[in-house]
Amino acid sequence: MRIEKCYFCSGPVYPGHGVTFVRNDARVFKFCRSKCHKNFKMKRNPRKVKWTKAYRVSHGKEIAMDTTMEFERKRNRAVKYDRELMGQTLHAMKRVMEIRANREKRFYEDRMKGKKEKEKAEALKEIEQNIDLIISPVVRARQEAEKKAKEGKSMELA
Repeated sequence: MRIEKCYFCSGPVYPGHGVTFVRNDARVFKFCRSKCHKNFKMKRNPRKVKWTKAYRVSHGKEIAMDTTMEFERKRNRAVKYDRELMGQTLHAMKRVMEIRANREKRFYEDRMKGKKEKEKAEALKEIEQNIDLIISPVVRARQEAEKKAKEGKSMELA
C-alpha cells in the first residue's frame, strides 16, 4: 500500500481515492480530489493558487528545504522483510516526525515574531487618522479649547 502525492496540491492520495490522469505521453498525474483535477485541466499554476503547498513554500509560509523531507522520497527498491529492521524504521519515522514538528513550530514562531507589534502600530495609526469617528466633534472642540487655555497660561507665566 502506497500513499501517493497529489500533483497539484501535494496532499496525500490514499489507495482507491482521487483521480488518476494519464497524458498521451504516458505521464501519470494523481489528484486527491476533483478540485485539484479541475484546476490542473484549467492549466492553473499551483504556485499561484493560495491553498496549495507549492504556494505556501514559494511565499515563505512553510519550510522549503529540510533534511527531514529527505525521508519522504519515493523509493522503488524492494527490501526483504526483516522484523528488526521494520521496528527500527518505525522508531526512526516517529523520531523524524517529532523533529519535523519542532522545526515547523520554530519556523512559524520566527515568522510571526514581530507581528503583534506591527499590528498594534497599524491600529494606533488607524485610530490617529480616524479619531473624529471615535470622539464626537463637540468633545474634540472642548479638548482643543482646554489645550489653548493651558498654552495661554504657560505663555503668560513666561
